[in-house]
Amino acid sequence: MSDDKTVPFSDFLKKSLGVSSAPYEAVLNYGYALLAIAGADGDVSETELKWLINHQRMVGAPEEIIEKYQTFEYKNADLENLLNKITVDVPTWSKSRSLLYHAIQMSRADQNYSLEEQLAVKKAAKLLKIENDIALAIHRLVETEEAVTALRKALLETEVLA
Repeated sequence: MSDDKTVPFSDFLKKSLGVSSAPYEAVLNYGYALLAIAGADGDVSETELKWLINHQRMVGAPEEIIEKYQTFEYKNADLENLLNKITVDVPTWSKSRSLLYHAIQMSRADQNYSLEEQLAVKKAAKLLKIENDIALAIHRLVETEEAVTALRKALLETEVLA
């Protein structure tokens, strides 16, 4: 798939966000931006990378893009430049809020949401022009979803006390 193509998204993404496709470069740079944020502590853990790969597969990103994520030099990435390359022509979708939401999820995936990652999320929010109260609400949403998942596991007996 070449860089001038459009990437069609999965039914999951169409249903959950109302986004049916995006330019190849936007999909690629969305993942690169997530890597730059999660890697702000000097390392994208195996769990964080696995989160990204699983997420991108779920939304329908082609394997060609996913392979590029695995070799991306996130330590020297220019976050502002990456963010400027993410475009989608859906007026009702907020790339800014979605990216921040996914960056928090990915950075927390390894149970080690480091200070450096938190600062990178804060920097991304500022670059994306997300107000502080909205950024905080997105953090709380991720935390709430984690708590609901833990509750579901307990209620359905897929996770028990030791």
